[in-house]
Amino acid sequence: MKLLVCVKQVPDTKEVKIDPVKGTLIREGIPSILNPDDANALEAALSIKDTAPDAEVHVLTMGPPQAMYMLRECLAMGADYAYLLSDRAFGGADTCATSTTIAAGVNKIGNIDLIFAGRQAIDGDTAQVGPQLAQRLNIPVVTYVKDVDFKPKERVAIVDRQLENGYEVVKVQTPCVLTAVKELNQPRFMSVRGIIEAYEKEIPVWTHEDVDLSPENCGLEASHTQVFRSFTPEPKGRGIMLTGSVPEMADKLIAALGEKHLIG
Repeated sequence: MKLLVCVKQVPDTKEVKIDPVKGTLIREGIPSILNPDDANALEAALSIKDTAPDAEVHVLTMGPPQAMYMLRECLAMGADYAYLLSDRAFGGADTCATSTTIAAGVNKIGNIDLIFAGRQAIDGDTAQVGPQLAQRLNIPVVTYVKDVDFKPKERVAIVDRQLENGYEVVKVQTPCVLTAVKELNQPRFMSVRGIIEAYEKEIPVWTHEDVDLSPENCGLEASHTQVFRSFTPEPKGRGIMLTGSVPEMADKLIAALGEKHLIG
């Protein structure tokens, strides 16, 4: 049984700052982490492996060479194999081009029974790559997965899909793509033995040639959208706390609105 998890290395958003002149993210000196929702996706695959001795967990990412460290973290958590899609031709990709490249990587690995991914990446928050990947592979997708029961013999997965005020139960044929939310599980920690073994494993690095993609079909050339500007909102004014009984606070509110000429 082959389980694949699509992961991404992202900047730690607690440390991210915006260049006020260029309107772009300042990435220099910012620590990178495994995307949180992807950690939940990885834990889902590892949990299946815990109960199925024949299961293999494969991890795939697209990114710069330093993403290798994040992949070794995934191996240290329990993944069996990891692959890095890294090439200058992949640079500047939007979600459309990214999903095309990742789909090519999935096809190179081959014979995947179930694909997990995070709901969205914290550096983009589009939640588009998972569904687009399924479309590229021509397989079903279920998003916002908060629970999963994989039945490999029946080749189906029964999942709880999170909604705003509840959830729906979906039975889906595999192979398929499932995108995880944080409520799905609690990701495990790396083990000492896992860390040692992770640095003993070879991680293949694939270029556009390795996955049979031409440069015009990936990266910036194949991207239909571009980020024009990133910015932080202007801070709002300080609020005013009203005290007293309800009638007293109502009078104070009316008086304050009147002083600002918001009411007559």
